[in-house]
Amino acid sequence: MHAREFLGLQATHNPHRWYLPVEKRLTVREGFLFGGCGLAAAVTALEATTGRPLVWATAQYLSYARRPAVLDLDVVVPVAGRHTTQARAIGLVGDQEIFTVNAALGSRALDITGQWARMPEVPAPDDCAPPPLMPNTEGTIHSQVELRVARGRYGSERDGTPSADGRSALWVRLPRELDRSAAGLAIVADWVPSGIGQALGRWAGGNSLDNTIRILDLVPTDWVLADIQVHGVANGFGHGRVHLWSENGRLMATGNQSLIVRLHDEKAR
Repeated sequence: MHAREFLGLQATHNPHRWYLPVEKRLTVREGFLFGGCGLAAAVTALEATTGRPLVWATAQYLSYARRPAVLDLDVVVPVAGRHTTQARAIGLVGDQEIFTVNAALGSRALDITGQWARMPEVPAPDDCAPPPLMPNTEGTIHSQVELRVARGRYGSERDGTPSADGRSALWVRLPRELDRSAAGLAIVADWVPSGIGQALGRWAGGNSLDNTIRILDLVPTDWVLADIQVHGVANGFGHGRVHLWSENGRLMATGNQSLIVRLHDEKAR
């Protein structure tokens, strides 16, 4: 399934304008567009408009696109060089700006590769259990992906004891073909907020202020490992990163986020 088909992203007569119907399957249980889907839509529009593959993109989230709504995406290309295009995509609902995505796209013929990050040792997807079902998620983005807990504490295992290292990991399976696209990995990268609850040992998460994806190498893989590291939480905000691995240990992309920390457990109410 191509990212454009999965997202429902539509072209217009203007090659620099696209639109995205905000449907339930693209939203979180609170009813607004999942940030990763917004970034994925922007990435898809940027790649299609420029004709170049993504190198990196960063989204700054300004407001919420709540269903039902139609998100307009305007692509601006300030610089198109020999190998690299610098561009941005602005997402709006009516006159309200929802997010801005800045990006670089392109490729170069350089026969040098290297990988120095190391994939964590975790059980295979078939040996990992799914996380407990969250309430009110039927038909949302959480129903569109398959998750397996490779590392971390979920449900009753969260007793308020902070994690020793802030690390957690999820195996994520996307619809076929979406996993080998920059847009698909942008969706997976937005699971960083799930690491907040893992790090704090509480039912917690957050609303993303930004979301950055950096593409290294897109390779076929059935499952993507989201290796999440929360760096710290202070003053109501949290910061973390994610490495996205193929099943055979290839680093496909990295991402990072800052977010507003939300506590959902009984102690917070």
